[in-house]
Amino acid sequence: MISYYKIASFLSSQFGLDFRRLGRALWSLPRYFRDLRQFRRVNSQKIIFKPCLHDSHEEGGSAKGEYFWQDLYVARKIYQARPQNHVDVGSRFDGFVAHVASFREIEVIDIRPIRAEIPGVRFTQMDMTSDNVQMDAYCDSLSCLHALEHFGLGRYGDPLDPDGHIKGLRNFVRLLKPGGRLYLSTPVGTERVEFNANRVFCPERLVESAEEMGLRLDGLGWIVQDNPVVESADFKADLSDLKQMHYALGIFIFTKTPN
Repeated sequence: MISYYKIASFLSSQFGLDFRRLGRALWSLPRYFRDLRQFRRVNSQKIIFKPCLHDSHEEGGSAKGEYFWQDLYVARKIYQARPQNHVDVGSRFDGFVAHVASFREIEVIDIRPIRAEIPGVRFTQMDMTSDNVQMDAYCDSLSCLHALEHFGLGRYGDPLDPDGHIKGLRNFVRLLKPGGRLYLSTPVGTERVEFNANRVFCPERLVESAEEMGLRLDGLGWIVQDNPVVESADFKADLSDLKQMHYALGIFIFTKTPN
């Protein structure tokens, strides 16, 4: 049975119908008008109506969500590793990319255009599922956070391709120098395609594919709901547990092995 939460989430994300937010706004209106009357009694300046009805219900800052935790976690890993040349493919521009650009240069590759010129960020528009990617041994550090699962589903204007994620991963390996590191995050759990939103990968099969392409798993973590990253102490056991979940965000750190 489809839950109320899923219906509300779908209506909000796809049609902008957020009933929870609407309810909070209506609940806050009496307080707004009460505060306005009180403020008018002691204020002599011109007043323009510009209600902000939600801020009193929020925390002073948001530190939750898988994007928040993954962006912070991987950015710190890159800061500690201090690679010579870091390239990112498709990660969140106003999150992870901004984190990294605050302390080092970063090159960003995306299938969609990015017109803004950001200090510390160099942009290249490219389809990473293409057979024409000519960037062999280009960098010693590469990230792709919450993006590989979209390759080949057409969501971002990319060509439909059931093997888009495999082609993308293969090109990631081509970009890396031997000994280079790949930071990859994807949804993991019961394997499926949720068209055209994303894939959910079996983590064991994903690691097997990466190993067949010349990558070695050197780090594993995961995020469930709004919790911080959990780091694995036993890759084999934790991969087996993760594939039984309906959904988690897996964070994989691979190293390209020498030929």
